[in-house]
Amino acid sequence: MVARSAGRSPVWLAAVWGATRLPLMLFVLKVLVFPGPDVTSDVSVIYRDWYEVLRTGAFPSDDVTWQYPPAAAFAILAPALLPFLAYATAFFVLVCAVDAAVLALLWRAGRGSGRSPRGAWVWVVGVPLLGPTVYARYDLMVTAVAVAALLAAGRHPRVAGALAAVGALLKVWPALVLVGMGGRRPWVAAAVGGAGLAGLFAVTMPGAFAFLTFQRERGVEVESLGALVFHVARHFGWEGGVLLNYGSMEFLGPHVDTVSTVSMGLSAAAFGWLLLWRVRAARSPGPRWPRSRSPESQPQPPQPQPPESSESRSPESRSSRSPSSRSRFAGHTAADAAFVAVLLFTVTSRVISPQYLVWLVGLAAVCRCFRASRMRVPVALVLAASLVTVLEFPFLFADVVASTPLGIALLAVRNGLLVAAALVGARALWRDTVRRGSAGGRPGASGPGISRAPSADSPATAG
Repeated sequence: MVARSAGRSPVWLAAVWGATRLPLMLFVLKVLVFPGPDVTSDVSVIYRDWYEVLRTGAFPSDDVTWQYPPAAAFAILAPALLPFLAYATAFFVLVCAVDAAVLALLWRAGRGSGRSPRGAWVWVVGVPLLGPTVYARYDLMVTAVAVAALLAAGRHPRVAGALAAVGALLKVWPALVLVGMGGRRPWVAAAVGGAGLAGLFAVTMPGAFAFLTFQRERGVEVESLGALVFHVARHFGWEGGVLLNYGSMEFLGPHVDTVSTVSMGLSAAAFGWLLLWRVRAARSPGPRWPRSRSPESQPQPPQPQPPESSESRSPESRSSRSPSSRSRFAGHTAADAAFVAVLLFTVTSRVISPQYLVWLVGLAAVCRCFRASRMRVPVALVLAASLVTVLEFPFLFADVVASTPLGIALLAVRNGLLVAAALVGARALWRDTVRRGSAGGRPGASGPGISRAPSADSPATAG
């Protein structure tokens, strides 16, 4: 009982958060030295150089390391909010503040019926597993926007859509949080908001979309799943090598283009699976709602109904309130689908940088805020992968670049954990939302992969 109350206490959360974040700040401020290469140079050198260019009202389109959508300028320029600090110090302080804000959102989301404080604990524990790199990149800021979008989806779908659009213009992947949101409102808000913001950047700042060319020309990064082919091939006479290319260590040489093409093909296949899941889930009949045994469930005399508002008469409103809609696109479904989608695109990407894991930790935390989430095992696998990630970068990155047996083993374990999380998560999502009777079976029929009871969390498009 004491342990359970401690797990729910914001005081304990804050205490553990502070105890784990203090070392991260000491590492990035170089009060303490973390083993391996310096992870802060991206901020103190690269980000700072971009900052100077962005201040002039243009994007660093001549720098091939600038591979980000236009709203990334907000993150790079953010240290100007703390002009009394050096650029790098201000950046680290802001990232730490955003970290605390995400914790507050998750703690609040974990309260109430059908919710759990485990989501906040996943964040508290998962972020420091990635080491100081997590504070030396702007990915934690992007993750905060994605987390806020998913948590807003239940009651404020238009806000969720707008946040997803902002996130997509920060680093593309937050667009995937839309995949499990029911109804049109978040999609319309994302389309309108994203188009408006992108148009504003295109008109006011030259080079807003130069990043598209640089992304297309990237190779196979040494930490990606496809890179394992070349790590092993180097021990059998492969003639290629590892070079700094487009801002990351990548394999260059024979057959790299082939592996890159296969990776993009797998990403396309992942997109196809997500599209199929969305269509099948939308067509699946809703479950038969169990009858309550309470006295209130007995027949009651007809009660006068209040007049319908224009919102309640709309097809969209009726759809979002139907039992079928509630079972298919509940709050936990939106979070689970986003988590699975980002997992699939991470493992099939040509690049798996260490900071990508904070995306997964953030989405995993949102999933665990819902007791009905089916992502318990994938979340545990992602946390394990985060621990292995800090070993391969920065601690033993020299072994990874040199393709030593230790480096290959670390990558194989980390990437294997991510692949397992993606496959287990995809299967759980499908079984939770797609009913075998959707092609003509009885709506209330029971069988493998069928939700037996409605979830306790709120619909993803309610309110």
